[in-house]
Order: sequence, then C-alpha cells, then structure tokens
Amino acid sequence: MVREIVTGEGIFAQKAEEAHRSDLKTAKDLLDTLKANSDRCVGMAANMIGVNKRIAAISSGKSSFVMIDPVITAHSAEVYTAEEGCLSLSGKRKTERYEWITVRYFDMRFRKQEQRFSGFTAQVIQHEMDHFEGKII
Repeated sequence: MVREIVTGEGIFAQKAEEAHRSDLKTAKDLLDTLKANSDRCVGMAANMIGVNKRIAAISSGKSSFVMIDPVITAHSAEVYTAEEGCLSLSGKRKTERYEWITVRYFDMRFRKQEQRFSGFTAQVIQHEMDHFEGKII
C-alpha cells in the first residue's frame, strides 16, 4: 500500500527501533511508496512513512529492494562530499559519504544478506541509514 510521506525534522528526532518479521507489511508499504515516488526519490527510510523502524527501500537502476535492520560492516577509507535532498525535508544539504560500503541486512524473506555497494547506491543507503540515527540530511 502506498503511504503518505511524512515531512519535517521531527520525524528524525528519535533513533529508529530494530525491525522484526512482524514489520514485513511496513517493508512492503515502504517499497510500494518508493515505487510510487520513483520520479523524485531513490530511497526511503520507514520513518518517512511514519514508522520508526530500521527498514529502508532502495532503488538501484531498474530494480528496488528492501533492507531490514541494515548494518555497515566495512567501508572505504576514502570519502567524498555529496549534496543531498530528501522528500521529508526541504532544500539540500552537504554531507560526507564513503566510496563503498559492505552492509549486512535481512531481505523481504528475512534471510540474512551481506553485500558490497559502491557509488550512488552506496550513497543512497548511507543517507537512509542516517535517518535511522536521527541525522538530518
């Protein structure tokens, strides 16, 4: 189900809670909402649809996927400065991002995954994970 996008800095005031199998409907809703906004969005965190859980939906090329309880397990030493916008916040902000990251997470079938991401996809994942921590980007 496509959900309304919550706006304003207040949604990031708390750190997101760990997600569980019982949150799979939220994960599906998040993916549906991302796809419905694909013309202006490439990633969403669950708090953007009003659910304070560690769930992210990411668009990468022609496919999209969900990460449940993602954790960065490794990253590049190199960082770069990016300017990012967000559907929940107005304007753009500068931030530093790792060139590549390795992330451990659960997929939609709640199977443990670990994958390395680089470039723009890594940047999007880092942005959504910042939202989990209450960081305003």
